Amino acid sequence: MTEQDHVTVNDPSGPVYNGLGPQYNFYGGGADWLIRKGIESLRIVRKDRERLADRFVPPVGYRIAADRLEKPGSVVLLDAPPGSGRRAAAIMLLHGLGEDGDAVEARVRFEELPATGNDEYPLAPGAGDRFLLDLSGITDEEAYATAQRRLAVHRSQVQEAGAHMVVVLPSDMEHAHAPDLEPDMVRLERPRGVAVVTRYLRMDRMTFRSTDLMGPDFQRLCERSPMGELARLARWVKTAHDSGRFGADFAGWLDQAMHAVTDRAGEVGQQVATVRTASERALLLAAAVLEEARADTVYEAWHGLMRTVRHEEEVATELARPDFGERLRKLGIEREPDGRLRFGRLAYADAVRTYFWANFPGMRDDLRDWAGRAAGLRGLTTDDRMNVVVRFGECSLAVGRPDHLFDLAVRWADSATRGSCDPRAVAALELGLSDERFGGWFRSRMYECVTRSGPMSDGLIRVLTAVCIQSLGATHPKLAVVRLHYLAIRKGEAACEARQALLGLVGSDRRLYRLLIDRLRYWTRREPHRMEPRLRLLTDLLRNDWAPDPSPWPDLFLGWETVFTQPPTELWNPLVSSWLNAVAGDSEQEMALGLMVRATRGHRAALHRLYAIACDWAGTARRSSRAVVAARFWQHIDRAQYARTESENPAGAGPLTTEEER
Repeated sequence: MTEQDHVTVNDPSGPVYNGLGPQYNFYGGGADWLIRKGIESLRIVRKDRERLADRFVPPVGYRIAADRLEKPGSVVLLDAPPGSGRRAAAIMLLHGLGEDGDAVEARVRFEELPATGNDEYPLAPGAGDRFLLDLSGITDEEAYATAQRRLAVHRSQVQEAGAHMVVVLPSDMEHAHAPDLEPDMVRLERPRGVAVVTRYLRMDRMTFRSTDLMGPDFQRLCERSPMGELARLARWVKTAHDSGRFGADFAGWLDQAMHAVTDRAGEVGQQVATVRTASERALLLAAAVLEEARADTVYEAWHGLMRTVRHEEEVATELARPDFGERLRKLGIEREPDGRLRFGRLAYADAVRTYFWANFPGMRDDLRDWAGRAAGLRGLTTDDRMNVVVRFGECSLAVGRPDHLFDLAVRWADSATRGSCDPRAVAALELGLSDERFGGWFRSRMYECVTRSGPMSDGLIRVLTAVCIQSLGATHPKLAVVRLHYLAIRKGEAACEARQALLGLVGSDRRLYRLLIDRLRYWTRREPHRMEPRLRLLTDLLRNDWAPDPSPWPDLFLGWETVFTQPPTELWNPLVSSWLNAVAGDSEQEMALGLMVRATRGHRAALHRLYAIACDWAGTARRSSRAVVAARFWQHIDRAQYARTESENPAGAGPLTTEEER
């Protein structure tokens, strides 16, 4: 139970969508890569909620909130102190509503709403939908007042639709609560810390006795620490066990873990105070960022760091200086038999990185540039590269520099070889999006990036596409559709891949499908000078290949109406043919014939074009199934032409003029 856990929407146990088009599966793009790296995921797929449920200890007041939330249209506001596991409690309250099967997940939304900023789309909830609104990060009264106004609108919509919403209120803002919030508020108190650690240890299959957790230092730690810190403590116990370097008994592993979360910062500060030369400090930091990489690669990264910070090399030759092994031993860095470097104390590398980023602010730009190059060193394995990305990203976010992580992601993406997508850039952006503090910042920055009018590299388009599909599409699917829309209407091979990915994403969700149709119709009218790429995308979207099952006829009709009232183009052929094929293969799709004709609004040129397409599609065979479908289609066209003629040329009105025929 930890406040770092977040929520997702669907259940992409493997790929995120199952439509046609490219799949994006990178190291760093799987649903569990953040957890494998020791980071609690921001994703809210059912798989992650179930993992949290296994480790969750309900706080005091949880049952009251759960009972209130069961009623359709209910809204529960959680008032709880920081560190009490309030966000995890909100997720579990929503997760516990009914049975979560595949059919349920496909039918209802499980979505997090943005805490600040303007919604890009109205909420539009449906019955049974579940929403999380986390306002705990708001500290400004004006921002909180704005958030409460938006909350009032959301609450009304949720109640009318029969949906459910849980809101995490900010702490120390009781004086700013609107009076009408009081009836829906539930006060939570932190659970017993020992129970939380015990639950995590048992889920990690750690063997221990209850007496092992009775030490006074451990008890004090559990009484005072936030839930996220206790979850981290349990993970360090497992790390100590798995490493095989810290004895063979639980007491030793727990002792190492407790030192890892309490003492390491002070120990690093003392060491840095005694290590006075720039060369030694650079080696200490390089080893911390590249811990578990091979010694030769760390050596190369170390010298790269000294060049980046403009440190002058020693005049003496290398033979006259202390050898590399001696330097490592002096700093407490061990070279394992496999040639990889590790610090002798558990979690010491983490504390070193935190110390340097916090206490050398003037170096942060240099550290960004160095990390960008270090993550590309040839001696690194894929896992080593991801470690560099995650470690740099965590440090940058901790000191409030999300721009450094985003900048590096763009650099890596822009430098990708032709046709490739850089997994480092994907991992960096997913890490940023998963951050509780800066996730909204990354979503906004991605929006700014895709909407700018200038050129964009294919590498960056591919990275943003992958992140939208794999990460943003799970937490904020509407926002993913918006960003993919802008990528899909660009030119080039990568934009075509973005288009296929977007079509696959919306094709599996009726609401997203309708959203994209509405967007394309709106922007086609709003920006006629940029109509062609949007019209091309809309035409692809309306084909039978991409439409959800069962066919959403009202949505299709609106889209066809936009397409068929534009000047006829070659884009119509695959669109109309796809639905003629669908009708030939399934008589239940026959409604498409009449709706396509009605969507032309009786425009003669459009009807003629539909007739010609059907002729080409049917071919010369008179008794084939295609001929039968085409004949029925022609009947709809004939009736539409007759109705138009009757309305525009009533008896005695005379023949149509040439201008009218246009």
